[in-house]
Amino acid sequence: MKLFHGTNARIERIDIAVSRVGKDFGIGFYLTPDSGVACRQAERKLEQYGVGEVKVYEYFVDDSELTSLNVLQFEGYTLEWAKFVLMNRKNRTREQAHDFDVVSGPIADDVIGYQIRRLEEGIIGEEQFLNEIKYRNVTMQYLFATERLVRMLERI
Repeated sequence: MKLFHGTNARIERIDIAVSRVGKDFGIGFYLTPDSGVACRQAERKLEQYGVGEVKVYEYFVDDSELTSLNVLQFEGYTLEWAKFVLMNRKNRTREQAHDFDVVSGPIADDVIGYQIRRLEEGIIGEEQFLNEIKYRNVTMQYLFATERLVRMLERI
């Protein structure tokens, strides 16, 4: 399987220890099967941080190597997906909130912080929360949550 990672920084070696907390699926290395999405993510990071340049890295991983791992896969936008994203977005620690090696599923919309506050304040319910955090286009992402897994990635 071919996957892409968009960033504003040069990557010599993948280091999940520098992953930010509070992301959709937790701490780790994020990839997407869509090179255009990876490019837009890189552009957004460049705009956000104001340094570096747009970089899209291409990786290959043998799907058969993932079958023996603890994998969680969301096929689309579901209430279970929304609750999982909420759990991870609220986790502001370096401790993973789950024990999955790989998580795949849709990307949440960037305004999720606002929607989390609305949910917690009782302004919206879970179903509306789900609808509000859907990304404009269904775009899949993969989280590789361990160093062992990122070593499986072969840069193309």
